[in-house]
Amino acid sequence: MGFGISVLYFVTYYLTPTTVFGPLAVVRIQLILAALAFIVSLPALIKSFALKIPQSLALIGLALAVFLSVLIGMHWVGGARDAFLGFIPNAFAFFLVCLHCNSKKKLQVLVLMLLFVCLFVIAHGSFDLLHGVPESNPAPGVALGDPLSTGATASPYVLRQFTDADQWIYRLRGLGNIHDPNDFAQLIVCVTPLVFIFWRKKKRLWNFAVVILPVCVLVFGAYLTHSRGSLLALTAVVIVAARRRIGGLPSLLLAGGLFVAASTLHFTGGRDISANAGAGRTDLWGESMQVFKTHPLFGVGFGNLGDYTENGLTAHNSVAVCAAELGMFGLYFWSLFLFPTLRDALAIASPQKVSQGGPIAAEDDLFPQAAWTIEEIDKAEFNRLGRLLVLSLTGFLIAGWFLSRAFVMTLFLLGGMTEVVFQMALQRGMIAPRLSQPRMLGYAGGMAVSLVLVMNIVLRILNLMR
Repeated sequence: MGFGISVLYFVTYYLTPTTVFGPLAVVRIQLILAALAFIVSLPALIKSFALKIPQSLALIGLALAVFLSVLIGMHWVGGARDAFLGFIPNAFAFFLVCLHCNSKKKLQVLVLMLLFVCLFVIAHGSFDLLHGVPESNPAPGVALGDPLSTGATASPYVLRQFTDADQWIYRLRGLGNIHDPNDFAQLIVCVTPLVFIFWRKKKRLWNFAVVILPVCVLVFGAYLTHSRGSLLALTAVVIVAARRRIGGLPSLLLAGGLFVAASTLHFTGGRDISANAGAGRTDLWGESMQVFKTHPLFGVGFGNLGDYTENGLTAHNSVAVCAAELGMFGLYFWSLFLFPTLRDALAIASPQKVSQGGPIAAEDDLFPQAAWTIEEIDKAEFNRLGRLLVLSLTGFLIAGWFLSRAFVMTLFLLGGMTEVVFQMALQRGMIAPRLSQPRMLGYAGGMAVSLVLVMNIVLRILNLMR
């Protein structure tokens, strides 16, 4: 029951309550789902592994950082409460996955849910693009960014945008929390490698229908978003995925060829990818880091960065927005979530760190909720699951370098999936235990400082190139 409610909660988050429940959305159905999920999860949470890992401490710290950033940065108690309540639904996803997604089959259901969300938006947006693009574009500056008009109806799945080259382009986008084309593109990039969880050896027809075909549709959807960040993220995913099979240099050449081909096909809608083309975005990065320097401890307030930039825009960089809005206090806890997640995903993906299966732990040592399904999963399969998670996290982080999306649900879903797979391997005695909490606390501090240094170095290099 808990898993079913969780999946419905995730679908509602991505597609909005109105799309999923129609008129019932007025009764705040998403809040009801969250309350039900909390109630059914509470007995299991008390003794679950989820409370023993550093990510849980990180999310508690992040929630506190969100509250304090508004309370101290904006001197607004009501705003601090609202910011806290706005952050919690995203972070809640991590605990729901850890508590209820306790088998490979449930992981597949979770991936299937994310795939459904992407295909739902791509199908609706493609239909509107085919039947709703006006024959003559409006004059420059008119209705910039407004949804595309399809007859007498506005399409929420298409964004009309006027480019620097004095051309109109139409960009696919999602709903609710993925209403920006770049946000939806980031979700597509994360889901694409995860679809390979359905891959079966020597099952060509199955693999074509269930894996290859959906992946092609996802790439087409990324193309329709015309997101430059998604193209770079997909390129990075190809490099990481191909490096193991064909080596570093061939994978770079392959990715470079695909990048050139995508650019030729106007993947980005005719918008250039260069230091000069992204000057406005890098200027925002610089402004955000200046804001961070003037408010280094608690930041200027969750969601408040636009009030401190020249054009009223946010940073378009997850590191910069986290540092500027939550200060070093918040960036530390964000790093405390990210570092162990990456470390555990890399550990699962490493053949050297995963051993052959040992005896299954006694039931008392398993999760206290509904008994874990003891599936036959060998070392090779764990390594494969780890590689898919590494690829998905790579896509999220590369795309996130160009987006202000440090706290979205997708990150916490991926974190929860990583820890579930790690716990499944740990349960079978196939991997060494997680690093101790004190070591993780120290590594997170080092990561937070390193992210600030890297951000400043990147800005200096880009300024020299302009």
